[in-house]
Amino acid sequence: MKKFVLFFFLLGLAVFQSSAQTITDNGSEAAGFSGERLKRMDIAMNDWVEKGYMNGGAALIIRDGKIAYHKAIGYNDLDTKEPLQKDGIFRIASQTKAITSVAIMILFDEGKLLLTDPVSQYIPSFKKQSVLVKFNPADTSYTTVPASREVTIKDLLTHTSGLGYAQIGSKEANAIYAKHDITAGLGVKNKTLLEAMTKLGELPLMHQPGEKFTYGLNNDVLGCVVEIISGMSLDEFFKTRIFEPLGMKDTYFNIPTSKAKRLVNLYTEKSPSVLVKADAGMLNSAAASNYPLVPHTYYSGGAGLSSTLYDYSIFLQMLLNNGEYNGKRILGKNTVRMMITNQIDDINYGGNKFGLGFQLITEKTSGQTPAQVGTFNWGGAFATSYWVDPKEKIVMLFYRQLQARSRNDVVEKFRALTYQAIN
Repeated sequence: MKKFVLFFFLLGLAVFQSSAQTITDNGSEAAGFSGERLKRMDIAMNDWVEKGYMNGGAALIIRDGKIAYHKAIGYNDLDTKEPLQKDGIFRIASQTKAITSVAIMILFDEGKLLLTDPVSQYIPSFKKQSVLVKFNPADTSYTTVPASREVTIKDLLTHTSGLGYAQIGSKEANAIYAKHDITAGLGVKNKTLLEAMTKLGELPLMHQPGEKFTYGLNNDVLGCVVEIISGMSLDEFFKTRIFEPLGMKDTYFNIPTSKAKRLVNLYTEKSPSVLVKADAGMLNSAAASNYPLVPHTYYSGGAGLSSTLYDYSIFLQMLLNNGEYNGKRILGKNTVRMMITNQIDDINYGGNKFGLGFQLITEKTSGQTPAQVGTFNWGGAFATSYWVDPKEKIVMLFYRQLQARSRNDVVEKFRALTYQAIN
């Protein structure tokens, strides 16, 4: 009788464990895609390379944990015709934000913070903030009023704090932050994250907390909070609490020398359909495009990581699995539910909504895209994008490596071709 009970216990345990998909390469048909229709993706990507829309592109499509498509097309180097590799390491920029958001929610799961916590509880300079009223571009002077309330952890996760972005934000944010040496976080040396975020807390918000959505340096502040609460650098926290448990072996703030050759070249559009290798561009003047290879200890939670298609797909599959991957639970399932639920209420966000780190497709916008309601997504400044569709159980990633114009039409065509190929 005991053996009988044990057998069914182990059987039940196996069934329970198998419910969290791990990624396997079983082919397009096993993943529920038409291999014939997926060939249209090859044709399209080759066409985009020939027209100069991109030097090369790499894509990974997964359904039910099975890889349907994983290819790189085009060139890593247009001059030598070196082909782009699907295991190339890409600068994922703002795709770092989702990982930082997960790190914060790990601490939430452990009872080490609440979403309602004021940021000043961790970074005191956020205690008595002001809000910008008038700005004089001639001398960067400004007037302010007191903030109506303190900025909270949830405000940061939803980009409703009133923080702007340095270098790529509004003219007011760009000028004020530049005057105080606040950057977008890439290529920063000889400064700590805590020093920069403390200074940021002393500067005016662009609007009252919770008033509207403004894309800003929120995740850099969240990364600082992770460092303060955990007592680890953000690099170490990511490595020990997320990357190693999930088996992510190619995601770094500092790419090791042994993998340096796999860093994908960054291109920019000199003129329409004319691509050249990028230099500094949106990065600060001291940082060229090889910043992931230059050792640094300023870990930008909003932009600092580089990764591969496959590595980041593991992270996304974990979220699709409600917080678990390969037997390792990173987040509670209800914590993941919170992250992909509308958290900005009726704040205007162009028809979509925003959760705790992700844009969300809504009933209002689902008619404009093949993606189902509830699909969550984001991307990075260097033309990397991802989508996770919980209803179709699909993870999609499309990576290029471009600065400046990123051709959103190409991104939309990629997504449409993906859904059209579903059987």
